[in-house]
Amino acid sequence: MDQKLPNIIYIMVDDLGWTDTGTYGSMFYETPNIDALARAGMTFTRGYAGAANCAPSRACLISGQNTPRHGIYTVGNSERGDSRTRRLIPIKNTKKLADSVFTLAEMLKSKGYITGNFGKWHLGEDPISQGFDVNIGGSGRGGPGGKGYFAPYNLHDLTDAPKGENLTDRLTKEAIHFMKGARETPFFAYIPYYAVHTPLATTEGLKRKYQDKKGNDRHSHAVYAGMIETVDNNVGRILDFLKSESLAENTFVVFTSDNGGIRGISLQSPLRAGKGSYYEGGIRVPFIFSWPGKIPEGTQNDDPISNLDIFPTLRELTGATLPDKGLDGISLVNTLMGEGRMPSRELFFHFPIYLQAYNPKMDDGRDSLFRTRPGGVILSGKWKLHEYFEDGGVELYDLEKDPGERTNLAHTHTDKAAQLLEKMRAWRSRTEAPVPIEANPKFDAHYMGDTK
Repeated sequence: MDQKLPNIIYIMVDDLGWTDTGTYGSMFYETPNIDALARAGMTFTRGYAGAANCAPSRACLISGQNTPRHGIYTVGNSERGDSRTRRLIPIKNTKKLADSVFTLAEMLKSKGYITGNFGKWHLGEDPISQGFDVNIGGSGRGGPGGKGYFAPYNLHDLTDAPKGENLTDRLTKEAIHFMKGARETPFFAYIPYYAVHTPLATTEGLKRKYQDKKGNDRHSHAVYAGMIETVDNNVGRILDFLKSESLAENTFVVFTSDNGGIRGISLQSPLRAGKGSYYEGGIRVPFIFSWPGKIPEGTQNDDPISNLDIFPTLRELTGATLPDKGLDGISLVNTLMGEGRMPSRELFFHFPIYLQAYNPKMDDGRDSLFRTRPGGVILSGKWKLHEYFEDGGVELYDLEKDPGERTNLAHTHTDKAAQLLEKMRAWRSRTEAPVPIEANPKFDAHYMGDTK
């Protein structure tokens, strides 16, 4: 490996579903630049977010640690949904990443990197306290607010924008300005776009373009498609900048999403459910890596990876050292460089709280009231097991044959279910993962909730 430290660009789209680019099978959304990035590098078919919604997934990425270690499980309160429909008192949620956490940005700064955040932070009020030298647009906000994708914005540090400017365009402009100014030193540009999070908004021209284009039963939302095209155009701007400045050969680029897409906007079939669910549609995301001359072009990998793997990967790439800190992922360097398959391992997800339904008829969850009830998930090879804390329910799926998680094999493959359940419980013990056990006195077994 070249001893010169690579520049690093991490592009993360908010709520982009696994199927929502051409690379991952969409015939409706147009993503030529993302597709070109995939052809230039390695695409993972089983990439996973660290959690099924935005704040915990981002905390996993930035800390390199799973949810029980940082305590961020959701956005805001953990008591989501009607109290009469919750059997348990959920574990209290942590709302910001503690400054004591040694972050990805702090690790890179220790190696001389200039670090910048351009977009949604959502782990506290200011990423400057977490190792970033520059911050544009990042705060505790989870979205841009009403009509926030076109100036005047609702973001406090972007008040000088010309009326009608697009937020994704502006964040890219700021990121490119940062990279151009930092080109004499290694840089880390973290670009977590607010798009394609709600409220959905695009130009009238893009909206009409996709209204006139024939969609299908999975993808047909014209405004959402326009937002994806805008993201794709800006990925192209970044790649063009790298080429024009002769930086491409020494820049490691990652493209992904923070969690699955919202099922009521874009179906992720054959995957089940969407954002907020621990079925595949909520946690499986696009993952593309590119580094010209280092990562083999046009390669596809079917090994399961997680955004928890990014921290140890960048640690190995840069030769950084850590304080006394455990990491919950593994380095992908050998796999990315085509030097061997990944070792066999399990991926774990822990969600000891509640997340109410978006749309009871569309969410495709275990029940119509919640996208997720308290529980945990283990992925082991082709097998995936869910455990639910309220009723002790167990679901086992063979993802090779059943990526939609429709046929529960827990009662026919009892040995495998027991083996995975034991592994997950041992992992919870090792990580001191809190499990809710206190009964909710407000629970009403006869109340069915509003499923309209």
